[in-house]
Amino acid sequence: MNTLLNAQQLAAALSLRDLSDPDQGPHAIQLLLDAIAAHLTHTYQAPLQRLPASPLVAVKQNYDALGYPPDGPARESRYSRYLSSDWMLRTQTSALVPTWLKSWPDKTPRRLMLLTHGLVYRRDSIDRLHCAEPHQADIWVLLPASDTIDLRRAVTDVLQTVLPERALSLCHSPHPYTRDGIQLDALSDKGELVEIGEAGIIDPDLLARCGWNPDEVTGIAIGLGLDRLLMLRKGLPDIRLLRNGDPRVMQQMLTLDPWKPVSWQPAIERDLSIATDNAMDAETLGDVIRQALPEQVDWLEAVRVLSETPAAQLPEQAIERLGLTTGQKNVLVRLTIRHPTRSVTQAEANALRNRVYQAIHQGKVMAWAED
Repeated sequence: MNTLLNAQQLAAALSLRDLSDPDQGPHAIQLLLDAIAAHLTHTYQAPLQRLPASPLVAVKQNYDALGYPPDGPARESRYSRYLSSDWMLRTQTSALVPTWLKSWPDKTPRRLMLLTHGLVYRRDSIDRLHCAEPHQADIWVLLPASDTIDLRRAVTDVLQTVLPERALSLCHSPHPYTRDGIQLDALSDKGELVEIGEAGIIDPDLLARCGWNPDEVTGIAIGLGLDRLLMLRKGLPDIRLLRNGDPRVMQQMLTLDPWKPVSWQPAIERDLSIATDNAMDAETLGDVIRQALPEQVDWLEAVRVLSETPAAQLPEQAIERLGLTTGQKNVLVRLTIRHPTRSVTQAEANALRNRVYQAIHQGKVMAWAED
């Protein structure tokens, strides 16, 4: 696949509404951010800057300035959306942080806070918890080194502000621009742990690179996935509902009240046996499908990889049936088709199946579903 965005793909990404931006219309995500801002101001009694940032960033700003290693897997084009070797769509709102830290001419140790939020852009799998353009918030609290930091308490207090009735789990997870990093998870209604963010003590090397004396200044960095926070707060079953255009859904996206289900249609499943190159994975499949079916991707509740078989382990008959060539593998993919608000006919499901199949099957032989 082409690893650089073309003009049409860039325009589509930049035209997507940012649900965290009040200037683009009200949404419940903004209520979560307001609650976080109020909590920070009350807790730290310090200036809080809420700053927007461009989704177009230099690669150095998104990765190098934050301390990512040059060969880090996060940089791979299968996960990031590049415009060129030097520019990309940001994968994290943290890309603004080094600029913010450097912007203070007075580096005297004191309490300062940043809250920045918006869309981030990735290549991701398709299921009820993932989308390619999630909303993220970064919270950075700069503190004098003399202040005592209880990281787990500080993070728990923020999360309980927006998820007051959810059980939380904090576990060790290293991160390039923090020390003592932790992953943040919350328990869903289904009893599963859902990752909602990461946190840590600001890396002293990052502070030093940005002109601060790490012997005098420290702080807390928290990154949160706003889509999942809202899903957990309201009890939403599917991430697609955040953008759904049905009036019954849109009205519920204006408050933090518990979700009241609208008519939920039965799912239709279709299994595809495809030939694809050996590097293909669930995230790349999801991105290919989104590019091929931008107007119908919300019909897909999930795209799951059930199995992968190298060509060397397949019988000759299967290789011929798939039209498998050198450097390819056989992947069994399951599509779960369910429109958020209306029923899908068998004919529509087959047509969608065929469009997905055409987009991801790379073999020389095609097998179409018939109405």
